[in-house]
Amino acid sequence: MDEKARDHPQITQMLRDWSEGDRSALDELLPVVYAELHRQAERFLRKERPGHTLQTTALINEAYIRLIDRQDVKWENRSHFFAAAAQAMRRILVDHARTKHRAKRGGDNIRLSLEEAEDLAIRENGVDLIALDEALNRLSAFDPQQARVVELRYFSGLSLDETADILQISRATVARDWEAARAWLHHELTR
Repeated sequence: MDEKARDHPQITQMLRDWSEGDRSALDELLPVVYAELHRQAERFLRKERPGHTLQTTALINEAYIRLIDRQDVKWENRSHFFAAAAQAMRRILVDHARTKHRAKRGGDNIRLSLEEAEDLAIRENGVDLIALDEALNRLSAFDPQQARVVELRYFSGLSLDETADILQISRATVARDWEAARAWLHHELTR
C-alpha cells in the first residue's frame, strides 16, 4: 500500500465516521487514499491489452463513485476499504469488457481485410476478463478465500504480505491459496 495510506493513523476512524453519516470525514478521506486507489487502478490497467480505452483516472473516479454510493457498508478499517475498491475496479473492468465484447459481435461494424483482422487478433490477445470473472465466481462458490486472494493479488497487485494483512490470515496461507487458485484458474481457463 502507499506509504501515506498505510501510515495514516486516522483512516480507519475517518472510514467509521463516514459510515456513521459524517460527510466531512469523506472529504478528508479522499486525499489520503487517492494515491493508493491510483496505484490499484494502474495495476489493473497494466494487465489490459494495449490501447485499452478506459483511463486510470476514469477507473478511479468510477470506483470512488461506487464506493461512496454504498450506504449499506460499515467500514471496518482501511484494509476493508481497499479490498472493496479492488472489487469495484474488477467489476468496472469486467463491465467495460462485456460492453466491448457486445460491440464486437455486431455493434459498430468495421470492415477489415483478413490480414488486418489477424493483426488485430494478435494485438488484442491477452487475458479474457469475462472468462476470468466467470471462473472467479465459480471458484468463490467453493472457496471464497482463494477467490479473494486472487482478486487482491491479481487485480490489485498486492503483495503476499499486504493480502495477508487485508484478509487477516498468515502469509503462508496466502501463498498456498494463491498457488492453488492459480492452478485451478489455469485449468478452468484453458479447458
